[in-house]
Amino acid sequence: MADSFSKKENFKKKLQKQKEKSLKREERKNNNNKGKALDEMFLYVDANGQLTETPPGEQNREGIDLNDIQLGAAPIEAEETLKTGIVTFLSDKGYGFIAENGTQENIFFHENNCAHAVKKGNKVSFEKERSPKGFSAVNIQLVK
Repeated sequence: MADSFSKKENFKKKLQKQKEKSLKREERKNNNNKGKALDEMFLYVDANGQLTETPPGEQNREGIDLNDIQLGAAPIEAEETLKTGIVTFLSDKGYGFIAENGTQENIFFHENNCAHAVKKGNKVSFEKERSPKGFSAVNIQLVK
């Protein structure tokens, strides 16, 4: 019985895949990195944080001042403490949101943190404080 066209095509594809696989195997054998010396396999980090093959003792260190190196976390720069904004939302339950001037970021507040009663549309000054759910406004004062 004669083979169908699809069987012949599948057989040709199978042979082609086997040839490609054997070529890849030969290429891996020729280009393997086995047998390298240990010092050829090391990479070092230079003063700029880049990977290099030059050991640290041989690197050029002229531009580095050890007194300029700061260990630990970066210092937190104090930002402006008193911010201003407009009350954009006020709930009957006593919470609301202030749109901060400049960034237009909505900051949550509760009326317990207000010195005076506020209404929607009032201009207020406040301090921003980090809370578990984001930022919140405290020490809210009306701006005249």
